[in-house]
Amino acid sequence: MYVGILLVLTGWAFFLHHALTFFFLPVFVAYMDRFQIAPEERALSALFGSEYATYKRSVRRWL
Repeated sequence: MYVGILLVLTGWAFFLHHALTFFFLPVFVAYMDRFQIAPEERALSALFGSEYATYKRSVRRWL
């Protein structure tokens, strides 16, 4: 889902043809990684424990 949003934002940046929009793409990645994905991982880890830890080792965070 987050990769899809990033692709939409990248397309929007190309559509706008403005250099500043490309600056915000890494900002989006950093923000989502810190404030969205990390809390989700903590909640899933608390809910599912070792099963989630095993899953997390076999799957990359963004893909």
